[in-house]
Amino acid sequence: MKLVYHAAASRGFANHGWLQANHSFSFANFYNAEKMNFGTLRVLNDDLIAPGMGFGTHPHDNMEIITIPLSGLLMHKDSMGNTWEEVKSGEVQVMSAGTGIQHSEINGSKSEHLSLFQIWILPNKENVTPRYDQTYFETPNTGVLQVLVSSIDSSNSSHLKIHQDAQVSRINLKPGTTFEYSLKSEIHGVYVMQVLGVSEVAGQLLNQRDSVGISKVDMFLVKAQEAAQLLFIEVPILDR
Repeated sequence: MKLVYHAAASRGFANHGWLQANHSFSFANFYNAEKMNFGTLRVLNDDLIAPGMGFGTHPHDNMEIITIPLSGLLMHKDSMGNTWEEVKSGEVQVMSAGTGIQHSEINGSKSEHLSLFQIWILPNKENVTPRYDQTYFETPNTGVLQVLVSSIDSSNSSHLKIHQDAQVSRINLKPGTTFEYSLKSEIHGVYVMQVLGVSEVAGQLLNQRDSVGISKVDMFLVKAQEAAQLLFIEVPILDR
């Protein structure tokens, strides 16, 4: 087993006034040669956006972009014809940038902050036709892994899809309970974010917003020390 531990306090931080951003990997003005990626996972940003503010129109290409609002209202507009789509807490949004898109993301509330995760995953197919999707996920039963995103080549129609053999999932655990995570493939690794609470993951203690990258293993154990929520991003590992 190979572990890469990232304490929450070690993330890059930028305070733009309207945006407070924590970067798990090198992004914008934050650069750390040791934190360029985890396999095909390139970006994991933990953003807090002020009321009525957001990201103006900007381009992307050849990237799979996943946005998970944690609280608040996200409004989305893009060059594919989507005009100020609402993405609420409980929903997840995906975009395949492919040959190129322009989009805007803003906080749709004039009074409440918007908290979200944005994830970028390198695709396994370049220059595809851009696509957009979003869906609402019911709160899962405690202790049950909820898969949010999987490969577009997967036959499971209940997940959002991206152009990569990856899986994004989450779980809620009660204090003192355990969960066994099994990887899809021996060439995969899993980047685990402790969203809320405290857990021991593959023997590594994680406090809120700590993360650990796990690879070269078939499965690992999660032990919740208090009420916990965890995010799992399973991706191919490039350097194996």
